[in-house]
Parts: sequence; structure tokens; C-alpha cells
Amino acid sequence: MKKLYLLALCCLPWMSQAQNLPGMAPGSTPNDKPILHGKNWVAITGKPLAATAGAAIFQQGGNAVDAACAMIAATSTMWDVLSWGGETQALIYHPIEKKVIAINAMGYAPTGATVDFYKSQGMDYPPQFGPLAATTPGTPGGIMTMLAEYGTLSLEQVLTPAMQLAKGYPIEAQTANAIESGKGRIKEWPYSKKIFLPHLGEKREGPSPGEIFVQEDLYQTLSKLVEAERAALKAGKSRKEAIYAAYDRFYKGDIAKEIVRGTREQGGLFTEADLANWKVKIEEPLHVNYKGIDVYKLQEWTQGPALLQSLNILENFDLKSMGYNSGEYINTVYQAMSLAFADRDFYYGDPAFVKSPMKGLLSKEYAKERAKLIGEKNDPKITAGDPYPFQGETNPYLDILNKNKEKIAAIDPSQTNLTLDETFLSAFQSGTTSVEAADAEGWVVSVTPSGGWIPAVIAGSTGVGLSQRMQSFVLDENLNPYNLPEPGKRPRVTLTPSLALKDGKPFLAFAVQGGDSQDQNLLQLFLNMVEFGMDVQEATEAANFNTYQIQSSFGDHEIKPGAITLREDTPEWIRKDLLRRGYKMDFWPKTSGPINAIWFDWKHGTFWGGSSNYGDDYGIAW
Repeated sequence: MKKLYLLALCCLPWMSQAQNLPGMAPGSTPNDKPILHGKNWVAITGKPLAATAGAAIFQQGGNAVDAACAMIAATSTMWDVLSWGGETQALIYHPIEKKVIAINAMGYAPTGATVDFYKSQGMDYPPQFGPLAATTPGTPGGIMTMLAEYGTLSLEQVLTPAMQLAKGYPIEAQTANAIESGKGRIKEWPYSKKIFLPHLGEKREGPSPGEIFVQEDLYQTLSKLVEAERAALKAGKSRKEAIYAAYDRFYKGDIAKEIVRGTREQGGLFTEADLANWKVKIEEPLHVNYKGIDVYKLQEWTQGPALLQSLNILENFDLKSMGYNSGEYINTVYQAMSLAFADRDFYYGDPAFVKSPMKGLLSKEYAKERAKLIGEKNDPKITAGDPYPFQGETNPYLDILNKNKEKIAAIDPSQTNLTLDETFLSAFQSGTTSVEAADAEGWVVSVTPSGGWIPAVIAGSTGVGLSQRMQSFVLDENLNPYNLPEPGKRPRVTLTPSLALKDGKPFLAFAVQGGDSQDQNLLQLFLNMVEFGMDVQEATEAANFNTYQIQSSFGDHEIKPGAITLREDTPEWIRKDLLRRGYKMDFWPKTSGPINAIWFDWKHGTFWGGSSNYGDDYGIAW
């Protein structure tokens, strides 16, 4: 028996390969991770411990909003490329109202953050790091607003996992090593140094993987929120009112005072009025219909509408007949994304300050005109179009648009630096995690919380790491007249959760980490499932590609026409075809994510969860 057992083990790898042959049963294709099947709930996010926090909330009887809030709190505490001073944006499907709701918990530019101020500092763009890169904290307000309006549990229940983590948890290798590699910059900020570098002066000054990482200051801040809630409940306030009492303590009370003091001490611009006047916005999302499926994204203060524009453009092509990741398919999708992102780069911004032409940008007629620009070879000189005529208006920035077209037309692509070095790629894909949750009552939540990634400035003795999102503004109106910094204005960000409905019911909830690559990855995940019939786990792990023919939202805001990243197993004939079409290629072992998604199986009344094989992302279902 022992010999037979060993023989069976030896055969398993071959059997896995055999299952990949044509004609096998649907769903039998082996993935690096299994599909998450559940009938009661699903919780997926960027770290295993944070997914466990979501599962714990579900087990206490919470709904998907409660669980999502707990996962955001946990990932923020674990520095999963975000922190408590970052930003949170979400899409929520409300099963009673049968509608999708958008949560805008993006911080805004503080007092004094103007074009002239940053230029007076000798900057071409707001900085990537430090106190002058910080927008006001949005994540605490986002968590508390979502919980108060759509959750069922108390703030104390939802924050308990994060508070336990703050008291000390075994830090995982990814974060520990990020701290160690970023320690040079961390040492510039006294409060960051105190928390992140417990072994100052030793060879390894940051925590080691598996070491218990303690954040006592953050624990005390979270405890103050719970204290405020308890006091309000004791005074006879409702659950909702008590949560907003904690909200007020963070943005108007002693916590706010210390955030402002600690930020200004380190050279930041925050005022107490900046925090007190900031509010979470509950908004109407934007959406388009792609072949009978309604796809929802946040408004144009994010890059989300670029995915919607891409779908509108691609609806004019027979993608399925091209074949998954064929040369023709890659060329078509690449150029569609380039066209949509060119519009993003010029037109998107905070609608509270300048109204972008979203009606024209999302019209099917405009998409048809843009689709006509897609040719046999890549066009490295794709620029923003003019959507204003498609909404019956005249473009107020036509002179700037025409100047841009002339400038790009004069560029010699052969002289453009297309090198995808580590610094460029790190900036291009900066930050963000994702949170996906769904329950049997019908609540669905898709979130991309971000900001305050390592190395982050800690705001005084609060333990709160500040956002770096000011860098997503530009200082030259010729680049984007809609996205110039002003006090109280939100930058145009890359953060972009997604929800899709079919026949009026949830079809797919999906989000991904990765800066400017987010809506590229999410577009391809969606097409993998809708056009090529992949299940949700196959689609998260499938080979996709990234274009850099868009203006980076980070660092020096570079653009690299024709540059493309492909998975390293891309066949030689596809490589030759793309070379002929004018692409500059580089190759990675994995290009799929990290994507997290939930597909809704209405035939069986179950959930299918997918979590990419890229990074630490993890999910639990029941």
C-alpha cells in the first residue's frame, strides 16, 4: 500500500497537466488557488489575517458592509500598502433598494496646497513622499460612514480585530521587508522611525518576518473612537449616532488636533479646519452596458470611467473571434485602453471643482469614433479626443487640447525612453489593496482602500500614517486643466472598485491593487469571463498585459508609448506579431493582479470567489 501511495503522489503533477487538455469538464483546469465556494458569505482582501477579520465579523452576524469595514481596518493596521490616514472608496449593492451606491472617502488638498506653492518649492509635481504629499485622512471617515449607513454592528465590534492587530501581530515578510528597504526615508520622520524601526542601530533595523509588531499609538487612537461610541450609547444615542460621535472625535476632537500638530511639526500643511470641513460623499456611480451587463464605476475623480470607455470602444469589435491574447486581440485592447486613458489623462478631475464632459466621454457614439482610430499597428501618438460635441457643447479647453496634439505629433517614438526600470514600475503600480465581500442577504461591497503606504509619515502620536495622494495632481494645465491642486479639492486617483449587474442582479464584484494598471487588469478580468468563458479563479490568474502608453499618476508622470508588459510564457509567434505591430515588450512571471473578485451563481444560489495567485491576497467563504 505504501508503494502504491507514493506512486499516486508521483503521478499527480502529470494528472494536473492532463486536466488542462481540451475536452475536459468545465472548471477542471488547475489553478494555483482553489475557487472559494460559499452559500452564506465571502470575504476576500489583501492579507490572510485581514480576511480572517472579515470572516470573524460574518460569524458574529454582521453583513457584508460590516465585514468589509473590518477588513479595511485590519489591512490599514497591517500596512497592506495603505494606512489609517489614507483613502477609501467603495461601491455597495443595496439589496433592498436594488441599486449601486458609491462611497467617496477620498481626502482632499489641505489649506495652502496650490500650484503656486508647489512650484515655489521647485517642484514640477507634488512630491511622492513626505508631509507635503498628504491629503487629509479619508479611511476612518469612510469606514464609519459605511458602517453607520449600511452596516448592522457597532464600531467597537468592527474595530476589535484591528485593535488586536495593533496590540501586536506576527508581521508578514512582504511588509517587514518593505519597512527594511524603506528605512532610509523612514528615518527622516521621527514618529515613523519610532514605530517602524524597533531595532534602530542594528544591522536589520525594521521588524523581521514573523516578529510581533506592536503599534501602541494606533491602538490608543482606535480606543478613543470606541470610547466616543460607548459614551454616546450610554447617553441614549442610536447605533448610527454613536458611530458618528466617534467620527467627530477623529475629525474635530483631540485626535484631529494631534494629527494636525504632528503633521505641521514635520512640515505639512494641515489645519484643524481642513479635517473638520472634510466630509465623506455618498454619490451616484457611473455605468455603461456591455452586451447586456451593467458595469459600475466611481465618478471621474477616479480613473474608473476609463474602464467604461474601454468597454464602449471594444463593443465595436468581435473580440471572441480574435482569440484570447492573440496578437490581434492584444493590439486591439491595448489601443482601446490607450484611447480611454488619454481621455482620462486630460479630462478627469474632481467634479466639485470642474465638471468633466462625462456624458460625451461615456456615449456610445463617441466610442464608435474613437474605435475608428484603432489600426493594424499601434499608434504611439494617440491623444485625448473631443467629447464635447457628443453632449452638445463646445470644448472650453480646445486650444490646450490642440497644442497637446501638436506636441505629441512632433515626438519621435524611436527617441522615447521605453525602459521599464524598477523605479518606474514601482511608481506606476504604487499602493492600494482590495476588499470584496458579499452575503446571503444580497449586500455586495467592492473597495479599493489605499494611501499611507510604506514609507509613510506618521502624524504625531496618533499612529496614523498619512496619504501620499497629492502626487496625483499635476501642476501644468496643459497636461490636465481639470486636475490642478486647490485647497479642498480631491486629486484624480487610480483607485477603482468595480461592480457589474446582469438582469438587475449582482453579476461580479471585482477590484485590484496596482496604481495605473488597475483598470487594465480589471478590464481583462471582465473580458476573460464574459468573452472567453473563464471562471472567476481562472480569470484572476490568467495572463494579461499592461500598457504604459498612458501618463503615470505617480512620480514624474511619465508616458512610454508602445511599451507593454506580457507574461513570460507568451508564445514566440505572438511576440513576433506584436513586434511587427510596433510594441516594445518586457516579460514577467505573473501579470494577473493581485485581483480579487466574487461571481454570483444565481442558478445554484452560491458565491464563487477568486483571489489572484499574485501577492498575499486571500479569501474565506462559508
